[in-house]
Amino acid sequence: MSVLAAVAARLPGVSRVLTGKNHELLKFATVGAITFVIDNAVWYLLKLTVLEDHPTTAKGVGILVATIASYVLNREWSFRTRGGRERPHEAALFFLVSAAALVVNVTPLYVSRYVLGLHRPHVDLFTQEVADFFSGSVLGVGLAMVWRFWAFRRWVFPEDASESPTGVPRP
Repeated sequence: MSVLAAVAARLPGVSRVLTGKNHELLKFATVGAITFVIDNAVWYLLKLTVLEDHPTTAKGVGILVATIASYVLNREWSFRTRGGRERPHEAALFFLVSAAALVVNVTPLYVSRYVLGLHRPHVDLFTQEVADFFSGSVLGVGLAMVWRFWAFRRWVFPEDASESPTGVPRP
């Protein structure tokens, strides 16, 4: 029994919410929370030390490290029951989708910093850090999360033909 199933068994009405596609979404969100912490830890470590003058590069490195963890966790847990592709093909699709998500994620931070000028010396340090966090870790991550969930289910971890209502594999 998984941890989620054990928790659901103890909470009335929760087991209905945690079935089927909602169960996948909850697992995906849990993986997202874990990788959110990894991404931000790496980003801030680099941004506040060796990549102080390159916050978007630091964010990109944080995203890359989190993406590797995300592949392992999503493959082995979130979308474990989905399949139909060989691992090298699946991994290539995963990292292609994630590359697009990296661009989606970093774009709000880039706009905040270099288009809106929300960085020192134009603004104080507190304003810069709040703008960086909101644009890079709230807006960017939120947009990239929506893209990833849709794209992973559609292309990377499709339903097996045997699980499809029509019996025909999805494109």
